[in-house]
Amino acid sequence: MTLVTIDDIRAAAAIIAPAVVRTPLLPCAWSTPDRPLWLKPENLQVIGAFKIRGAFHALSRLPEEVRARGVVAHSSGNHAQAVASAARSFGVPAAIVVPSSAPQIKVDATRALGAEVLIVPMAERETRAQQLAEERGATLIPPFDHPDVIAGQGTVGLEIAEDLPDVEVVLVPVSGGGLISGVAAAVKALCPDAAVVGVEPELAADAREGLRAGERVDWSPELRGRTMADGLRAQPSELTFSHLRALVDDVVTVSEEEIAAAVPLLARRSRLVVEPSGATVVAAHLHRGAELPAGRTVAVVSGGNVDPALFTSLLAGTGDPARA
Repeated sequence: MTLVTIDDIRAAAAIIAPAVVRTPLLPCAWSTPDRPLWLKPENLQVIGAFKIRGAFHALSRLPEEVRARGVVAHSSGNHAQAVASAARSFGVPAAIVVPSSAPQIKVDATRALGAEVLIVPMAERETRAQQLAEERGATLIPPFDHPDVIAGQGTVGLEIAEDLPDVEVVLVPVSGGGLISGVAAAVKALCPDAAVVGVEPELAADAREGLRAGERVDWSPELRGRTMADGLRAQPSELTFSHLRALVDDVVTVSEEEIAAAVPLLARRSRLVVEPSGATVVAAHLHRGAELPAGRTVAVVSGGNVDPALFTSLLAGTGDPARA
């Protein structure tokens, strides 16, 4: 299977530059000398997550007459907002299929961006989106399973390599695998000695299991839905798993308790509002040191669209109210 290249990612960077924030690398005073840490705060993007990179790039690559017929996506929230935002930029209609488990804050934000939102059970989101695209003659923009989406997400890795060329470890959250596929493609091309390590919740660790088995594995939506990290409930496709096998050094897992502790730490020590999915990388840095290489580390904080009630409870140390 053909993998995304650094040339693809550089081309994507030129296209999306007017639409995205080039997020900085924020040094963490609370990291240790043997493992200095920088945060790549993608929660600072205009839609609050890295997903705008891949969505805008994918829409920009569509022929104008095709794009005019509209786009469809399925998402737990961040890709939904990204496609809605990109569609608004291009002046085309967008319909987003959202699972019933998606945080209301993400659903409301998607509607506010002008998209039509359809809510379905989690297991039906992909089939309903495909059906909708066929009915309307619209184009399906997948959340991760497309080279244009992966190339757009890979601009995160390109920026890391340009801003910290002597980086030694890059930590990336793993869900469907589009972000880590693109980041790994860029980092391995420009900083070949750096390790790229994925991070998953223990309750949705299908990518880790698949890498150890040497083949992609399926976890049911019910199993993956147990984690509070709602942005990490998807699983890799054949395309993204091929990138993981070829380019990713390892995947580690973190517990719900460790994720819950990382959210308030980021708020208090780094002044960042981060959703549980984005906090997994910091949880891994803090609690999985024995499984990670030492050295200059960048943690990709993937998003900050956290439900207010959940954020408040995590700041207070009372955990996830939905699971209390």
